[in-house]
Amino acid sequence: MLTTEPTTMSSPRDARVYAMLDATRYTSVGAMLRDALVQFKTHTAFTELDRKRVTQRLSYLDVKRAVEQLARRLEDAGIGAGDRVAIVMTNQARWPIAATAAFFRGAVVVPIDYKLTPADREALLAHAKPRVLITEYPLFAPHASGALAAIPLILVSEAPVDARLAHAERWDTLGTDDDALATAAPTFVPRALEDVATIVYSSGTGGQPKGCLLPHRAYLAQYTALTSLFPLGVGDRYFSILPTNHAIDFMCGFLGPLCGGAMVVHQRTLRPEFLLSTMKSERVTHMSVVPLLLAAFERAIREKMEVLPSWQRAAIETLMLVNERLTERRPNRLVSRTLLRPIHEAFGGELRVLFCGGAFVEQERAELFNRLGLPVAIGYGLSEASTVATVNDLRPFRGDSVGRAVSGVQLRIDAPDASGVGEVQLAGPTLMLGYLDDAELTRAAFTDDGWLRTGDLGHLDASHHLHLVGRSKNMIVTRGGKNVYPEDLEGAFSALPCEELAVFAEGYLWQTRGELIGERLIVVARLKSGATDAERARFVDALQLCNQRLADYKRVHALLLSETAFPRTASMKIKRAELANELRLADAQSDVRVLGTSSESLR
Repeated sequence: MLTTEPTTMSSPRDARVYAMLDATRYTSVGAMLRDALVQFKTHTAFTELDRKRVTQRLSYLDVKRAVEQLARRLEDAGIGAGDRVAIVMTNQARWPIAATAAFFRGAVVVPIDYKLTPADREALLAHAKPRVLITEYPLFAPHASGALAAIPLILVSEAPVDARLAHAERWDTLGTDDDALATAAPTFVPRALEDVATIVYSSGTGGQPKGCLLPHRAYLAQYTALTSLFPLGVGDRYFSILPTNHAIDFMCGFLGPLCGGAMVVHQRTLRPEFLLSTMKSERVTHMSVVPLLLAAFERAIREKMEVLPSWQRAAIETLMLVNERLTERRPNRLVSRTLLRPIHEAFGGELRVLFCGGAFVEQERAELFNRLGLPVAIGYGLSEASTVATVNDLRPFRGDSVGRAVSGVQLRIDAPDASGVGEVQLAGPTLMLGYLDDAELTRAAFTDDGWLRTGDLGHLDASHHLHLVGRSKNMIVTRGGKNVYPEDLEGAFSALPCEELAVFAEGYLWQTRGELIGERLIVVARLKSGATDAERARFVDALQLCNQRLADYKRVHALLLSETAFPRTASMKIKRAELANELRLADAQSDVRVLGTSSESLR
């Protein structure tokens, strides 16, 4: 059950031995988590804070009891192999507890982004058709009128005493009125490697939901690959700040730490000043961030440096260069902390690595953190491939690429041009089985020989590091790590007074390279023939109004008016690739009208 591996992240003086569960011995995520709760029962599993106050600490034994209690309730409701359990919750210990209980019963976990609007959440729940929804009262309240009536069992936490829950139950009082439920041992339901473990939605809503069917073997293979590079074990403290429904945190803030005996820290308030306070008080060793947060950390560092006397700033810059030279081959936390102690103490003093993915990371920013001795492990992946396809192992640090393929993942560049750039395609055990209830989308996602089409353009260098240069598919990734599929937004503009309308990602429309940050969405519309200036103005006003009703990161940035009818298939679907090509040939870029929406609103 146990394997001993030396860390790849520390110097010999800081060597650690990690006793992590060996994923190759299991056929399901649930079986591995069940053993972890026993193996590490005396250690702290979760610490929760509200602002600067610790609200609870749970041992692995505490978690085991909570999991078994919830699993008993699921069993009592008839939940078993293959049934779907949706989770809509903020970051807290109850999220992984709920998921573990579902896996215990052999169920399929459906993580839903709690940041979506109520209408978007309901659309995904209607598509997934779960038999159970586990949520918290602030997220449940907007639906309490009956929109979730089709779900047989709903468990709600933190509901006020006088709250009306319709047919939902209170998680907080689970088992208190039922001696049998409080004492009976739940039945563990085993699953096979190819059975579906989760349904993860890779896009938002408003269009065609894309529910990735991820099997147990995908997570077990991913766990093995990532922990061989970045082990997490007893004594490590992972700060979970990305939503646990996010693919990165699901692996790095849930499965990875729990199956190594590490502690996961959750904080309800994610304002930057409280993040840094928690990093100090809990001596955080690992955390995952998106580029947006990395930028906020950089601003905090630069603001502190700007108020220093010039001689102090010069001294710090010199120490940063010395640290960079001494840690050139691999990170050495002891050296970096000795040279740059005040900066390291500001981040808790124990931070070993920042995992960053989900969106493009600027090379200059990554290199700054490396000079500070706070290395950023840049990775690349997508929901369809479980979590991470490539990552920089920091030996040595590379800020110009997204790293090499992790163990078990095969990577190829399809149809490379003269400079070696082509579509990145993936194969291996971490790939999804397909999209839920959508054979057409599934066929389009894979090549004839079974490789996953990522839609991303890139090239490999001599050391097999992947460099991304653009996208061949119509989508953007925000700085917060959210995928936005433009066609999913078209429904929001369906009532506009125009003949035809389509939404494109700027990089896809113009086939730009190297524009993986600052990506924007563009509306292409055709008004009725002979539209007057006043009618055009009314259209723009209506477009602005619809735009303001969207979440910030979904808002379009610019408008392009087309004079010709859109090319369509026999079933009247827009031929997007053909339309985009026509616009390129017409050099329509010069006619783009920027709307009164800041490009930063997309982030």
